[in-house]
Amino acid sequence: MLGTIVNFTAILAGSILGLFLKGGISERFSNTIMQGIALCVLFIGISGSLKVDNFLIVILSMAIGALLGEAIDIDKRLKNLGDKLQGRFKNSESKISEGFVSASLLFCVGAMAILGSLESGLHRNYDTLFSKSILDGIASIIFSSTLGIGVAFSAVSVLLYQGAITLAAAYISPFLTTAVQNNMGAAGSLIIIGLGLNMLGVTKIKVANLLPAIFLPILAVPVIHLGNLLYNYMIHLF
Repeated sequence: MLGTIVNFTAILAGSILGLFLKGGISERFSNTIMQGIALCVLFIGISGSLKVDNFLIVILSMAIGALLGEAIDIDKRLKNLGDKLQGRFKNSESKISEGFVSASLLFCVGAMAILGSLESGLHRNYDTLFSKSILDGIASIIFSSTLGIGVAFSAVSVLLYQGAITLAAAYISPFLTTAVQNNMGAAGSLIIIGLGLNMLGVTKIKVANLLPAIFLPILAVPVIHLGNLLYNYMIHLF
C-alpha cells in the first residue's frame, strides 16, 4: 500500500498548493490551461492505447463494459457524489463536482494506476506508483487551480481504487499475464481519450460508465481456456 499512500499524499498536497494559486489565475488563463491539460490527457490516452496485445479482446471488453456500466450508471453515481460534496461547500465555487469526477477518472483509469497497483501488490515494487505520484501531484496543482477543491477529494478515490487493486492482486495473479495487463491498460487508455475529448467540449461521453471494461480482459484467460477445452472435446467426440 506504500505506493498508493504516497500517490494519495501527492495529489492532496498538489491540490492544496493549486488552491493557493487559484486566486492569481484569471478565467481566460484558466480556460487555456485546461485546454492544454486536455490535450495532454489525449496524448496519454493515445500513447497507452498503442500497447494493446489483442485489440479484439479490448473491443469486446469496451462493448460489454459499456453495457454493465450503463446498467449500473456509474457516471450518475459519481456525479451525485460530487454534487453532495459540492452541497457541503455552498459558499465555494460551482466546479467541485466537475473537479472531483474529472480528476478521479484521470488519476484512476490510466495504465500506470492499474499496472502500478498490481506491481505493488504482487512484487512490492513501487517504482511505477512513485513515478505516477510525481505526475499526479503536478497535474493536481494545475487542476485544482482551475477546478478547485473537488480535485483534492479525488485523492480518496485513488486511495480506495488503487488500494483495492493492490490487495486483490495476489488473488488474481494467475490470470494476470503480460497480455492481460496490456489489454487492461489499453482499455483504460481508450477511456482516458474519451475524458480528454470531454474536457475539450468535443464530446459528452459518459466516461465513468465505461470503467468495467478495464477489468474484463482478466476474464479472457479462463474464457479462452474453456473454449479450447470445449473445442478439443468436440474434436475427440466427432
